[in-house]
Parts: sequence; C-alpha cells; structure tokens
Amino acid sequence: MAGHSQFKNIMHRKGRVDAVRSKVFGKLAREITVAAKLGTPDPAMNPRLRAAIIAARAENMPKDNIERAIKKAAGADGENYEDIRYEGYGPGGAALIVEAQTDNRNRTASDVRSAFTKSGGSLAETGAVAFMFDRVGVIAFPAKVADADTMLEAAIEAGADDVSSSEEGHEVVCAQDSYGEVAKALEARFGEPTRTGLIWKAQNTIDVDDETGEKLIRLVEVIEDQDDVQHVYVNFALSDALMAKLQD
Repeated sequence: MAGHSQFKNIMHRKGRVDAVRSKVFGKLAREITVAAKLGTPDPAMNPRLRAAIIAARAENMPKDNIERAIKKAAGADGENYEDIRYEGYGPGGAALIVEAQTDNRNRTASDVRSAFTKSGGSLAETGAVAFMFDRVGVIAFPAKVADADTMLEAAIEAGADDVSSSEEGHEVVCAQDSYGEVAKALEARFGEPTRTGLIWKAQNTIDVDDETGEKLIRLVEVIEDQDDVQHVYVNFALSDALMAKLQD
C-alpha cells in the first residue's frame, strides 16, 4: 500500500493548493449524484454514497452542494453517467488505472488518450495492467482515535486484511466483498473516517528515479485535469528526495 499512499498524499497536498475549486467540486458532485442514483439516496444504506460524501467534506464542499447533488439523482432530466475504466503505461514502465464517469464514451476516451500521449504515456487495452492491482476497500482514520495496537485488533475483529498506522493516521484495507461490513463496524467504534471507498491497490510498486518521477507526476496531473476523470491509481513509488522537493 505504501506506493499508493505515498503518491496520493503528495498529489492531495498539491491539489489543495493548485486545483481549481469549481472543478474539484464538480467531480465530487458527479460522484455523489451517480452513487445516489445507483443505490439509495440514504448514505447510511449506501456505502458508495457515504464514501462520496466523506470525500466531499474532506474538500470542504458546502453542505448545500452535497444535498443538491443527492437530489439531482432523483431528477428525470439529469444526465446519465456511467463508470468506465482505462488502463495504460507511463514513463519508466509504470502502470496506471484511470476511473472516469462519462455521458459520452467517445469524448472521454479521446480526452484520456490525448492526456496519456501528450505526457509520454500510452493508453492500453482494458485488462492490460489491472492484473497488477487488487480491488480493495480502504477506511482511514486520524491517528488520535486509537493507538496502532487497538486499531489493528479492531480491524481484524471487523474482518479487515491489513492496517498501516503512522503519525498521519490509520489506513485499514479489506477485501472488496467485505468492505461495507468492515467500514460500518469501524465507523461505529471510531467515528466517521477521513477517507473511505474502493480503490485499486498495486500488488507491488516500482521505484523510479527523480527525473522519471517528475514525468509521471506530470502525466497524472494532466490525466486528473480531464473533466470526466475521477481517480488515477499508480504502481510507482517516489524517492524521499523528490517527495521533499514536491512538498516545498
């Protein structure tokens, strides 16, 4: 999990400074609407919607925006988005999985392909890199809610597979099939998580030099900038030196 967490933490910090707020809120609202439309509009009964709302709160999305996105799911005239996955390669042979939500497959495929090629990557066929990742559930909590041993014990009892604890917090990983039950049990004990949802976890991460790392970061930034793209998952790890440089 280290490669994914390391990279996402860097991108998250950069995103808070660099991202255009309206675009961030737009993507969050779309996920909330899609989650509510695919399931019940009650987040207590809809794990995907619950995860979307938690993500929105983490970005300080106004409560009115969240409620409006949920109500939009019940509208007959609302857009019909579908989830779609793209896979590809970046500099240094790194593998990427891109999750998008679209009402026009041709437009989104063209945009994602262009984002890959203009930044030194290449789009591949579905399934080309997915075998290098596992689809798992993640539930993250602040470090203050429990010590590492207590969190590990609670996670095992709830049916989770792994826990990573640090000064930044606890990250619990579980199988996709048990995600709903594990998340519910841990939230009942420790309160609302800081992040939760289903992700693509790289089975192994590759190390890249700083020059390649910078190219890969640029590639991910260009892909994430596409309106229809929701998430990008990678299998590479950044060096400590490059991480420090990016955080400055």
